[in-house]
Amino acid sequence: MTFKQACTVTIGTILHHVQFKNANGSPLRAKVNGKCKTWKTRKGDFKLPIKHGLYDCSYITPSNAHEWILPKEF
Repeated sequence: MTFKQACTVTIGTILHHVQFKNANGSPLRAKVNGKCKTWKTRKGDFKLPIKHGLYDCSYITPSNAHEWILPKEF
């Protein structure tokens, strides 16, 4: 996932993890549940909130963005 993709993705979009799989062999899915946050003073830095399962919430940042893809790329 690139900076541009992270900033243009909408709330409710399902993302797939490259490495982790579910019990049935399908890729791990996470749902975008917020707006992508960017900073003027830190170019190329972003924070995209995601949700996995009932209680797991996390962020996609530049350090882990290479692990996530959009389903149409998969």
